[in-house]
Formats: sequence, structure tokens, C-alpha cells
Amino acid sequence: MLIAITDPDDLQIEAYRVVRERDLLGRQHRFIAEGEVVLRVLLQQPRFEVESLLLSESRVESLGDLIGLLSPGTPVYIANRQVMDAIVGFPIHRGILAVAKSPVLPPVDVLLASLPEEALVVGMIGLANHDNVGGIFRNAAAFGVNAVLLDQETCDPLYRKAIRVSVGGALVVPFTRAPSVDALVHALTEASFEVIALSPSGEETLSKVQPSRRTALLLGAEGPGLPQDLLARTRTVSIPMSGGFDSLNVATSSGIALHHLTQGNNG
Repeated sequence: MLIAITDPDDLQIEAYRVVRERDLLGRQHRFIAEGEVVLRVLLQQPRFEVESLLLSESRVESLGDLIGLLSPGTPVYIANRQVMDAIVGFPIHRGILAVAKSPVLPPVDVLLASLPEEALVVGMIGLANHDNVGGIFRNAAAFGVNAVLLDQETCDPLYRKAIRVSVGGALVVPFTRAPSVDALVHALTEASFEVIALSPSGEETLSKVQPSRRTALLLGAEGPGLPQDLLARTRTVSIPMSGGFDSLNVATSSGIALHHLTQGNNG
């Protein structure tokens, strides 16, 4: 269903209006995906229902194969660049947006119970930066992480910018939220995961860690890091630094740690 849009105030494209402002306010169980790479990933994930596309008219021909993957009757709105920019509220250089439904998140114990006997999980605690969350999901997808657990303070990985930074990884790796940090750690322990907390003050260095059959890597926000009471009751691990630096960007740290843990599993 190719539908031409010539009026930025057309009610048919209400879901796409002032994208940045509505990103911050929420979309009532929906999210925006942006760009061709992300759209290709999205359309391969059966747990997401794409409700519509908004495309720049210059992109329609090159995206014919993707349009063909949509469910019958899914509207594809077409606009010229000026109209599209007016709809979303800023220059949309990629010319590709989609609205999809957010999935219902399972309880933490249910998600963990669905994982294989050998599994690697990432837990994010207090991460409010969308770039970091997106970067961690990108690393999680790249290194075959089975699931990601989020506490209540961590930002939504389906925020448009987080999805874009993750290069679609936030759409690939299953995730859910725990009601509290204690509940998150308790669920991991009950599911027989060894819980490793990554911290500049970690008592062990990462190179000495041999991954278990089931391993969970906990990551905290830059600056405050993981809560002290959590560090006091988990296995703490650090990445050695030189030159007076005491920490790396958390997304970078996650990539280093996940590479080590997956190489250990493979070796």
C-alpha cells in the first residue's frame, strides 16, 4: 500500500510527527526504527510487528525487496524530502523510518529459563545513556549474548537512537527488565549463573577469569559504576589500565569483556 503524503499535517502519519520530542515522551508501546540497515534487521525479527513505513520518495525503488517483506496491507507512506523533514521535525538524511510495536517483556525468570544450558547474559544497571546502551547491545549481538537484563533505571533499548547505535542489535538480542537490582541478581543466581561484576575496583583481572557454563556480566554507568552493596556480594573483575586511567567507556569495556568470555567458552 504505497500512499503519497503531500501535507505534513496529514493525520495518517501522526505516529511520525516531531520524532525527537516523542522519543522522550514515549509512544504507547511502539517504537521508531531508522535507516536501511536497521529496517532490514527489524523485518527479520518475528517478535516485532511493523505497523507502517515512512520513506523518502527517492528511496522507494531501492527498497522494493524490503517493502515486499511487509505483511499485506501494511501502509508505506511516501513523501518528498521537504515534506518528510517537516513531518519528523529535523532533516531525515536516511529517508527511512518505520513504526513497530514493542513486544511484551517476559518475567526475568521466564527468559532465563528459556536459555540453553550454556549461556552468556549481560545485565545493565543504571545505564541512562542511549549511546552506551546501543553500543552494548551491538557488542552483545556480535558476541552471541543470549539475553540482556535491564534494571528499572536503564533507558529503553528501543529508543530510536539506541537502536541506531546498536546497528539493530537491540532488535536481535532478547531482553527484559527486572523489578530491582536485587531481583535481577537473585534471578541469575537461581538460574545457576555465575555473576561477574565489571568494575575499575574489581579484585580480579579479566584475563584471569575462566567463564562458567552459565555466566552473567553486570555493567554499571560511567562515573557511579555498580552499587557498592552489589560489588560486595558478587565476583568483581577489572580491566587493567595504564597511564593513570582508571576506566574505559562502558560500551568499550563490554566489548573487551565479552570477547574474553566468548573466547574462553570457545577454547
